[in-house]
Amino acid sequence: MTTPHNWRKSSYSGEGDGNNCVEIAHSATEVAIRDSKTPTRATLTFPASAFATFIETLKKDLTV
Repeated sequence: MTTPHNWRKSSYSGEGDGNNCVEIAHSATEVAIRDSKTPTRATLTFPASAFATFIETLKKDLTV
């Protein structure tokens, strides 16, 4: 797998501690997540379909 390079932070990161969050990047086939404090260290990469399922499960759990 190659890691996508279009990294972005959540709009909730805000000022000040805005560097203490995760960043996400995606392509048509995969999604990657990294820690904004240490962007050159470990990156988690998932197939896009698996990540979509993960997000949908989180949404369901948050509404319960």
